[in-house]
Amino acid sequence: MRVLHILNHIQKIGNGIVNVAVDLACLQAQAGYDVSVMSGGGDYETLLADHGVTHFQVSQTRTWPNLARVVVQYRAIIQQIQPDIVHAHMMTGALLARSLKLWNQYGLVTTVHNEFQASANLMGLADRVIAVSQAVSQSMQQRGIPQKKLRVVTNGTLDSPRAGSPKDCLPVFLQRPAITTVAGMNSRKGITELITAFERVALDCPEAHLYLVGHGPDKEKFQTQAHQTRVADRIHFEGFQSDPRAYLLSTDVFVLASHREPFGLAISEAREAGCAIVASRVDGIPEVLEQGRAGLLVPPGDSQALAITITDLLQNSTKLNYWKEQAQKNLDWLNVTRVANETLQVYGELKPNCLTI
Repeated sequence: MRVLHILNHIQKIGNGIVNVAVDLACLQAQAGYDVSVMSGGGDYETLLADHGVTHFQVSQTRTWPNLARVVVQYRAIIQQIQPDIVHAHMMTGALLARSLKLWNQYGLVTTVHNEFQASANLMGLADRVIAVSQAVSQSMQQRGIPQKKLRVVTNGTLDSPRAGSPKDCLPVFLQRPAITTVAGMNSRKGITELITAFERVALDCPEAHLYLVGHGPDKEKFQTQAHQTRVADRIHFEGFQSDPRAYLLSTDVFVLASHREPFGLAISEAREAGCAIVASRVDGIPEVLEQGRAGLLVPPGDSQALAITITDLLQNSTKLNYWKEQAQKNLDWLNVTRVANETLQVYGELKPNCLTI
């Protein structure tokens, strides 16, 4: 089977969509398939080459002159590699692959992550639409995507080819008890509520520190908010970390306070690291926490509930250790190999004669 993945870029900036697609491409090539990636380029080009994945650099900037060039470049790539499957991970690639599908015989697959975006409906133009959680699938059905097109392949990041062995990852020094989030610094991730909650937590737990790992457009706003609290010296903005596991290994409580979250890739890494987890009961998060068996769920946007739950863990070592242990149970299903195999099964529905497992 010949597979072409299309992304806007393959930069190492913590973008979950990019991370999932790079994992898939590497594992599919490792399994013996002929895999190519078309993107605007980025840090993962070396990793893809090391796994035998061909990369075609095509800028997909959305200007009319550039889009005209993209169409010409895309046609040339299709003629060169003649893919059986084109797998688009972002809107631009989905539109491009669909618009030229009439003249080609490939099956078109899309993966939907952020279904709350208005453009997500365009991903439904594919022959098969992969949803990264049951919540995403249900949302897409409500938006009019036929159920017969939809397939659920829940995300997983453990044993990713992007990361080395967990045994090779050394924990950073954090002041403890440490509360950590790994998230984009934007309002959707609930950072405002987390900082508000921590100010209350810090009064009851005077040794606690908060670590915010990630970059994003609202970082300065959050830094201003933190500076205005009474515990600004205990709130640490750590920026983007290419391997956040070093932070997670030193973390007591991992928090993901998102308002919307298709799955929550960082939660799987926090589970493997043995953090007690507190996260929003929204979208796909309950699925990655196995409906509350692997972590504590709170209402999204509720800083008071967040503070009460975190404080309760930090003041009760027995409860904290219990949730750390629960997080590390039943991790096999979060492995990237399972994701890759289930994705190949979706391809096989469109091209059964090309699939070998």
